[in-house]
Amino acid sequence: MRLTLPVLVLAALMAMLMLRGYVHSEILADHRIRPEAAIDRVPAKILDGGPVIDTRNGRTTSLRIPDHHLVLTFDDGPDPTWTPKVLDVLKKHHAHAVFFVTGTMTSRYPQLVRRIVAEGNEVGVHTFSHPDLSYQSKRRTDWELSQTQLAISGAAGIRTSLFRPPYSSFADAMDNRSWPVTRYIGTRGYITVVNDIDSEDWRKPGADRIVRNATPRDGKGAIVLMHDSGGDRHQTVEALDRFLPLLQKQGYTVDNLTEALHAPSAHTPVTGPDLWQGRAWIFLVQAAGGITGVLVVGLAVVGASVLARFALMLWLSALHARRVRRKGFRWGRRPVTEPVSVLVPAYNEAKCIENTVRSLTASEHPVEVLVVDDGSTDGTARIVENLHLPGVRVIRQENAGKPAALNRGLRNARHDIVVMMDGDTVFEPATVRELVQPFGDPAVGAVAGNAKVGNRDSLIGAWQHIEYVMGFNLDRRMYDVLGCMPTIPGAVGAFRRTALEQVGGMSDDTLAEDTDITMAIHRAGWRVVYAERARAWTEAPESVSQLWSQRYRWSYGTMQAIWKHRGALLDRGPSGRFGRVGLPLVSLFMVVAPLLAPLIDAFLLYGIVFGPTRRTIGAWLGILAVQAVCAAYAFRLDRERMTHLVSLPLQQILYRQLMYVVLLQSWITALTGGRLRWQKLRRTGVVGAAPGTAGERPAA
Repeated sequence: MRLTLPVLVLAALMAMLMLRGYVHSEILADHRIRPEAAIDRVPAKILDGGPVIDTRNGRTTSLRIPDHHLVLTFDDGPDPTWTPKVLDVLKKHHAHAVFFVTGTMTSRYPQLVRRIVAEGNEVGVHTFSHPDLSYQSKRRTDWELSQTQLAISGAAGIRTSLFRPPYSSFADAMDNRSWPVTRYIGTRGYITVVNDIDSEDWRKPGADRIVRNATPRDGKGAIVLMHDSGGDRHQTVEALDRFLPLLQKQGYTVDNLTEALHAPSAHTPVTGPDLWQGRAWIFLVQAAGGITGVLVVGLAVVGASVLARFALMLWLSALHARRVRRKGFRWGRRPVTEPVSVLVPAYNEAKCIENTVRSLTASEHPVEVLVVDDGSTDGTARIVENLHLPGVRVIRQENAGKPAALNRGLRNARHDIVVMMDGDTVFEPATVRELVQPFGDPAVGAVAGNAKVGNRDSLIGAWQHIEYVMGFNLDRRMYDVLGCMPTIPGAVGAFRRTALEQVGGMSDDTLAEDTDITMAIHRAGWRVVYAERARAWTEAPESVSQLWSQRYRWSYGTMQAIWKHRGALLDRGPSGRFGRVGLPLVSLFMVVAPLLAPLIDAFLLYGIVFGPTRRTIGAWLGILAVQAVCAAYAFRLDRERMTHLVSLPLQQILYRQLMYVVLLQSWITALTGGRLRWQKLRRTGVVGAAPGTAGERPAA
């Protein structure tokens, strides 16, 4: 399910986008208009006949509107702005009209079609997406007709036998291209309706001109072409309000087409499966429009927030770097020189533990090293004991989990400052010294170090390297300045024993014990800061499955920690400040925003295929440029080579999908009340020593 469900959600999202694009004429739309053709194949009685053309059952007849009868027709709707205004004017003057609706607009605004019919007007089919049918195959023509009828059925519970082809005008304009379409339409049970008079309201010539254009001469009956959609129709509404009383004073009756012809209604009630299919179509279109609309708004909000975060991150990171790098900067009145205890919880770390411990014994700061073997079955404890290194102790316990191992080490530690690290991590000689200097400030309760990826030569390692430098360390600079650091990395962190004891030590309430303890220390009133020079080199997962397991635990544990400390939102003092600044930031940018990240790629793919292609690509490149600037700045701050940023574009496309799967699974686990067990990663020992230090071994 961890793969199937995310794929199904993405497929559903793409289906909704495609459906929305279809009903907005972005997909399968054909805007070609065929030029005039010869007329020698069109029967003379059609060219000289009336605007109502009946080719059903092999007939070829046409009808005219009786004198002193007027049939107003409105094309291209319904429109949410102008159709209600047109209906209001018709109702005001006790007139009826025929609305030739498109399937796209009917699907989007079914309530308007329902009102059209309820107020005694007729509707006709104007195709689904308004193509010139002379360019289309019979199959496409049938599709245009059936989809529009489906929408009309779902909207108003009826079918209609009236049809008006797009781009049509008068009967004498029928030619060798349009006539075959008209004949075929008749075989499908439709009466084709063109017009006698074109009001030319689409030209927007002014209300007076529209009235003059639409007025028949000498009491003749007529079908008048007008529009209730396709742009600003205020002139049409104004002209209609003048036109109707003028014609009624001249003795005209403004009726539906079938009323004017004294024919049975063009509407047939729909029942049974056809009705439910129509309603289902309307429901799906409305749902797709509503959901994608919400997603677009959400994506815009998140996008704006992310860009604002980038700007804030760059600004605050610069402030942090300027502050800690200025000449003479000190955390306290004097350097911290007291010995510290280093806790190394280890479970089956045989391939890494020797490198870890040797890096600690090379420390420039006095340390005692406590390796807490948490029930390893691969001889981890024996390897450390056989090294016979001074200042290194091994503590064995039954397997009880990382928090229990750290608490066991804390109880056996001799010093007031405690450094915690992972069993697959190596320190530089200066790491411990740099890590503990902030404790010169008595308000500091915990310090986050600079965790770096040691195995960055593979593609997936390079992606994590970018993430660590940009997504973690640049973030930590920002959170340091804001005073709401959410996580002390398990690979390199230091704590004041007093702060740990005040919050009850490490907790196993969550799978992200490092985030949990950091939030608890914040809530207890201690400062948590970032030491950029305290570098630690860790072995990152080298396969997608291993990375998935790690991030699944991280994201689920982060959700647990946020939920555990949700009370900080209502607290006062330091806890409240953290709750109202830190928790929202972590929730938005570590839990919500990554979940919406695939939307960027979905909309990108949709925009490239269906347009607007250039604007879509331009927007994506703009976002990528912003990310590249942030990444380059982060790499510059960390003095890293820029060559790894070559893989940034690919990371932004593929890496997001993995994080999406991880977060979705974490949400599902959280919402269903599931419990995720600790998942041990397979280690290779590839990180032999900190780069640039003595004894560094090449990557295996």
